[in-house]
Amino acid sequence: MTDGGTRRVRAGRRTVEVKRVDKVLFPGSGDAKEYTKGDLVDYHRSVARFMLPHLRGRPLMLERHPDGLDGPEFMQKNTPEHYPDRIRRVEVPKEDGTVRHTVCDDTATLLYLTDQACLTLHRWLSRTGSINCPDRLVFDLDPAEDDFGQVLEAARFLGELLDELELPSAPMTTGSRGLHIVVPLTGRQDFDEVREFARDVADTLAAAHPDRLTTAARKKERGDRLYLDVQRNAYAQTVVAPYTVRARPGAPVATPIAWADLDDPDLHARRWTIADAVEKARSDPWAGLMRRARALGPARRRLDSRKG
Repeated sequence: MTDGGTRRVRAGRRTVEVKRVDKVLFPGSGDAKEYTKGDLVDYHRSVARFMLPHLRGRPLMLERHPDGLDGPEFMQKNTPEHYPDRIRRVEVPKEDGTVRHTVCDDTATLLYLTDQACLTLHRWLSRTGSINCPDRLVFDLDPAEDDFGQVLEAARFLGELLDELELPSAPMTTGSRGLHIVVPLTGRQDFDEVREFARDVADTLAAAHPDRLTTAARKKERGDRLYLDVQRNAYAQTVVAPYTVRARPGAPVATPIAWADLDDPDLHARRWTIADAVEKARSDPWAGLMRRARALGPARRRLDSRKG
């Protein structure tokens, strides 16, 4: 129901009040369509059952654009006092104190965050019950330019190596320029061990393809090579959540895909938007992936044996 620019949206047993539903968050430009806050509400209602399993129990960093893409943006870690009590918070340690992150466990919370103009949800790789031990490992394939062919080549190289290490994995378009390659873990290793393993995998791959890939953190040292970024595999770091919207014209979506999708000639990092990402989600591109989580011990031994 809509009343004077305010819309009351049913979410399970709750009703969420969304204000200024006609506010343009994504202005139209060129081939990019215009989308309002109401459009984002509709998308989140439709995608919630696919998105929430990737959000539940995880601290979030919220990317907010109160006046849409044309206005200021800010990254929100601490949960404001005015957020409803029903929205879960988690207090996590940091170097000089703690941070009280928002946790999104249900559709009502997702819609409330939409009302707050949270366009992009950035999630931790660990859960609140075991905050120091991630259950996901992520490789971020970051091209030197907006060259998706370079990303596809790197993804295939990495997929082959992960197969050799007997680690399950799957790609996700970032909605920006590249791909994330996600590996489900059992959560037995801490962040330091996971990041060290990810770095060694990336170094191994870069050494095999030194003219195409790099692990150099400084841009001036990369040249025209693709950057294999593993820095998000660290405590308190975040990555964009599956099915979250990116703050770019046209409202592109970070979309899970299958390895076979890399052969699609129409594939690119911004292939899906809030107009069609739900349809892709219904195809269940990561079917069974998370149930195949692995500990890193056997993969570490295989990697060390390969290098030796």
